[in-house]
Amino acid sequence: MSQRVVTVNDVSIGGDNPLAIIAGPCLAESYDLCVRIGQAMRDRCAKLGLGYIFKASFDKANRSSITSQRGQGMEAGLELLSKVRDALGVPLTTDLHESHQAAPVAEVADLLQIPAFLCRQTDLLIASARTGKPVNVKKGQFLSPAEMELVVAKLATAEPGCEIMLTERGTFFGYHRLINDFVGLVDMMDFGYPVCFDATHSTQEPGGAGSSSGGRPQRAPMLARCAVVAGVDAVFLETHPDPAQAMSDAATMLPLEVALALLDDLARLRD
Repeated sequence: MSQRVVTVNDVSIGGDNPLAIIAGPCLAESYDLCVRIGQAMRDRCAKLGLGYIFKASFDKANRSSITSQRGQGMEAGLELLSKVRDALGVPLTTDLHESHQAAPVAEVADLLQIPAFLCRQTDLLIASARTGKPVNVKKGQFLSPAEMELVVAKLATAEPGCEIMLTERGTFFGYHRLINDFVGLVDMMDFGYPVCFDATHSTQEPGGAGSSSGGRPQRAPMLARCAVVAGVDAVFLETHPDPAQAMSDAATMLPLEVALALLDDLARLRD
């Protein structure tokens, strides 16, 4: 567990605080879907004494194919997420892709998420840090854990008081395959910042389905349990009532009932 603590509204991540769960659908497909998933995860986390942050994307700018679903766009997507946040009464996180998005996204999101492919984009990091909101950076699949210190330095230099969290989501291992280096995960914890483990994206097979990514989501619960035992401060999960019908990341999301049951296991392991 980290020495530093990131505060996202009433959820404190790191130190001796309870395990935090960041979860929701990949894409904010609709208000009803987001609220259905968010309510189920919120209520189970509250029962187990876990912190909860709702996650959904308003735009997926790094899809494999030009024909892939991207979402409702920034204006409509942020309006939808704002309504979801109010309905759930929990903190919200979403990802942004360009520096000009930082300020408007920060008006809605309580935690800004930097996608793994963009973790070295200096202008994006600086703009996000300067919003004053906590920033969660996903480690690039192409980076070693040690190189994430350079990412931290960019954020801390741009905004010395910036609250920073790092997320592991797998490292490239040849084509269409990611692996998780748990030694490296603990090395990243040694930076002193809270570390999150992205269990569902770690099972992704990038580009493995040709025009989209494949995945092995049945392995995500095992990876999540390992990460909690290793001492991470938070676990990231994407979940959907019917993953096969999801507009994005259908190959990696966990069925909602599986994700809910997994929370029970993670709470016991954390204890």
